[in-house]
Amino acid sequence: MRLSNNLMYQNNINKILENQQGVSRAQEQVNTQKRILSTSDDPSAMSQASLYSDKIQANEQYGKNITMLTSRLTNEETVLDNIKSSLERAHTLTIQAGNGAYSDIDREGIAEELKSIQSTVLDLMNAKTEDGKYLFSGYQDNTPAYSYNSANQKYEYGGDQGLHKIKIAEGIDIKSSDNGFDVFEKVQARLNVSSNDGVVSGGILDSKVYVKEQGQFDSFHSAEYDPSGANNTYSVITTAGSPATYTVEQGGDVLARGNISDGLIKFNGLEISISPVATGQVDFTLGAPQKENVLNTMSNLIAGLTDTSLDQDAFEQALADGLVQLGNGKNKVSLTQAGLGGRINAADKISQSNADLDINNKAARADLVELDMAEAITELTKQETALQASQATFGRLANLSLFDYL
Repeated sequence: MRLSNNLMYQNNINKILENQQGVSRAQEQVNTQKRILSTSDDPSAMSQASLYSDKIQANEQYGKNITMLTSRLTNEETVLDNIKSSLERAHTLTIQAGNGAYSDIDREGIAEELKSIQSTVLDLMNAKTEDGKYLFSGYQDNTPAYSYNSANQKYEYGGDQGLHKIKIAEGIDIKSSDNGFDVFEKVQARLNVSSNDGVVSGGILDSKVYVKEQGQFDSFHSAEYDPSGANNTYSVITTAGSPATYTVEQGGDVLARGNISDGLIKFNGLEISISPVATGQVDFTLGAPQKENVLNTMSNLIAGLTDTSLDQDAFEQALADGLVQLGNGKNKVSLTQAGLGGRINAADKISQSNADLDINNKAARADLVELDMAEAITELTKQETALQASQATFGRLANLSLFDYL
């Protein structure tokens, strides 16, 4: 077959251009460190690699979320730790106030320190996050968690029961804060009878009912309190004589009986005084369980410390209310801190898991689209050699002419 000079030239030019494209592609692969430069090179691999890239980007965002979550939880933990320290100091002062050697001036001094602690705790309850939102207000985080209502002279919660959450992994959301309702409003108030003054009849003219042994009374209250309110009234029936006796009845059932000593009757942690010791009856009712935040507890405690008209029994009851409720408030804060610790640990473990998953995703994507550098450099060298050979061959062929042999 005869080959014209034009055809020979064209074939050589096409080969050189083809080799130049090979060199260009190999260079681009080395420069970008990617084996696949366009979707058309390997549609299936590119599709799978895109899915891995999406997962890697999501993991990067999860990492940022974990950083934010950890920061907020650590901030809350610091605030709660300061609140707990303040409540511990208030609890210690309340114990000191019970010292019988303290004068009214001493008690006023304790009351002043309690006011300072109360102000500090209020500020801490209204702490803010790094973006200026109230930490304990739930979804109402533009509203202070607590404020003083001068109408009823109470500190009231202004937020809601919402719980902010941050997504830190696929299908995993963790609370980034706690609302004040759960932390501060669910504090159990001291269990008591509905009124300190017993309802008297017969020869008894006056009676007072006080909780003297709180633990014993709490057990009795928890076991016997009827939430419907139908079976919470107890009758103490007394009979004058030598000795004078009593029975405690409820709904017709006799629960206890004994002798009256020095005008006092003791029953399940209660101390019931009667005056005079005569035949008659004293009725008392178990009080409904209540909740009270520590700000109002401290207000009541301050009022008790500065009210010089209280008798010793009433003063002791005010201190008992404060001790129990401050202790309960401190315990509630501790439980919340324990939950925070659990969430921080969970975030750390998820962060480690995400890091491991990220490594796996990047390795899988690399297997699909990224370059084996040694192989790529070898391919580039091969393409350059082929191009050089084509150019050299074309040069020699271009110089060939029939006239050289004539």
